[in-house]
Amino acid sequence: MSAGIDGLRLRVGLNPYGLTWHLGLQGAGTKRANPRARGLEGFIAIARELGARTLEIYDPWLRAMSDAELVQLRERLAELGMTPVISSGLMMGPFDSALRSARALGASTIRFGLTTVLCGDRHMLGDKWAELVASVRASLADYGPRAAAEGFVLAIENHQDFTSAELVAFCEMTRGVGICFDTGNAFPVAEAPLDFAARIAPHVRHVHLKDYRVRLTDEGFQLVRCAIGDGAVPFPALFAILAQHHRELTAVLEPGALEARHVRLLKPEWWSFYPPKSARELAACLAAARVNRLADDTDWRTPWEKGEDGEIEAYELAMIRRSAANMKAIGFFKPGDAA
Repeated sequence: MSAGIDGLRLRVGLNPYGLTWHLGLQGAGTKRANPRARGLEGFIAIARELGARTLEIYDPWLRAMSDAELVQLRERLAELGMTPVISSGLMMGPFDSALRSARALGASTIRFGLTTVLCGDRHMLGDKWAELVASVRASLADYGPRAAAEGFVLAIENHQDFTSAELVAFCEMTRGVGICFDTGNAFPVAEAPLDFAARIAPHVRHVHLKDYRVRLTDEGFQLVRCAIGDGAVPFPALFAILAQHHRELTAVLEPGALEARHVRLLKPEWWSFYPPKSARELAACLAAARVNRLADDTDWRTPWEKGEDGEIEAYELAMIRRSAANMKAIGFFKPGDAA
């Protein structure tokens, strides 16, 4: 296990979302699907290469496995010293599947996405936003106690949809619910990463290590994928906040999506369905976003956005390896360490 900052230890590993092309999630079922997708076995292979100590596994992969195959996977992960986390959500199929996977693999945490909203774009749903929030509340009121009864926690993710205060409110309304903190996803809801972390820190149960470089636009800013540690997220200061509440957490490397996220917060309609925000809070977000920002004339596109599918795999693998090296440099990822 890696040494930490201010006593915080992170069991750092991988989730599949920074390697979506390599693993076959990007473009699945379309003409742009990767014909050489590596799937779960490829995922485990790169995790082993990097010395991962946590493996957040895409539940649909596990859904197709027999009980005997799940037992074999559990034993294999134990031999590799990897703590399993199940990756599920309201948009990812039956909740009972996530419970089955958690039982079978001995996972204590189920990362749980809540919506498909991206870029903070609540206004795109119009009046259906309120209906979506009500549905999320009802689901958590049901699923949280069910998870807690079996010793699991639902770690709900800030998936570019909910503010820090809203996530805390979800946690406080029912048992069995904590937070999966995606470190890059404060920006899409117009919050600075450190402000976001300070509000949610007591409820954090799992961490997605994500970073972005920001390109300013006439409508707001674009969040462009980069190696973790090369962008705008101030990781040492962020970890120091988490260390005030935790001695140990699981965490996974997750470079951003292959498509840039455009947060159009300079357009009045973007603010629909958000609570009021102070000028000081917004200024903190905009100041944080300027760190390591991209020049206006930068070609920010990934190989996926350029249509250069033959280049995507090497691009993803180079970025995940650099991300691991960056986290190792600040003391949070030491490939080969004992569990």
